[in-house]
Amino acid sequence: MEITLEQIDLLRKRANVSYKEAKEALEKYNGNIVEALSYLEEQDRIKPEGGQIKNSPFVNSIKDIISKLNNINFVVYKNEKTVLNISSLIALIIGVFTLPFSIAALLLLVLTHHRIRLEKSNGEECSINDKIDKISNDLTSVTDKVVKEFRE
Repeated sequence: MEITLEQIDLLRKRANVSYKEAKEALEKYNGNIVEALSYLEEQDRIKPEGGQIKNSPFVNSIKDIISKLNNINFVVYKNEKTVLNISSLIALIIGVFTLPFSIAALLLLVLTHHRIRLEKSNGEECSINDKIDKISNDLTSVTDKVVKEFRE
């Protein structure tokens, strides 16, 4: 049986293999696309769309981290009122690209007695909030002492 270009194209697209691999499989099974596809699958020659990177452990761990960050919000309170509530992923991206400004903004928030919290999307608080509170309280205490000394 003669193998046509249409058969090769169809198998190549279905299995995400090269023209040569598709042609060889079709020749082996006399143009039977289903048999050729089964053969390629048995030989573990079918490639996922977009290459192997989609299923790599590194990409999967990055996806997992992004998913977790999307389920946690960065929240800033002042006098029990919400001043800012954004995804921690967005906050992290902004923080990385504007690092000096972000550090200054965080210091300013702490010095003006704002509360910084990380909250899960279900409203539950993250365990790191205790550490954030301790750092904020220590920093506020030190700055209050410095301001008091400066005024005297």
